[in-house]
Amino acid sequence: MRTQPVHQISRKGLTVWRLYGIFQTLVVAIIAGAVCYGTYHFEWPLFIYYIAGVSVVLSIILLIYLFPKIRWEHWCYEVREHEIELQHGLFVVKRTLIPMVRVQHVDTTQGPILKKYDLGNISISSAATVHTIPALVMDEADVLRARISELARVAEDDV
Repeated sequence: MRTQPVHQISRKGLTVWRLYGIFQTLVVAIIAGAVCYGTYHFEWPLFIYYIAGVSVVLSIILLIYLFPKIRWEHWCYEVREHEIELQHGLFVVKRTLIPMVRVQHVDTTQGPILKKYDLGNISISSAATVHTIPALVMDEADVLRARISELARVAEDDV
């Protein structure tokens, strides 16, 4: 029987995802503000203020606190000699096995926010799709990218 993946993504990833949640909440707050302005200006029903307020509060709770925490706690991966295993999800747990012989290339990406926290994403491309391991410390991501690349080359030589 196969064991669960053991490596978890960086704790700084939680901070980055919360920062993304703040940006998303700002968008919700701007939309709610516009709706409140429209309610005041066009004399729409009073309950629209409450809906706008509740949507902002829910956005704060869900997008800044709860979803990033759940995502961080349930994201794990492991790179083995013949495969890469990814697992994430709370209610619907998605476990993905990527055979090394199917790996075509491996990239690391780093946007401005990830760069500020010295984090990067690893993208593993196969013929079918691209799989991502998010929010790894950049040094760890570079070592992991090199290891996957080497194991994929060895796996291709064996075929």
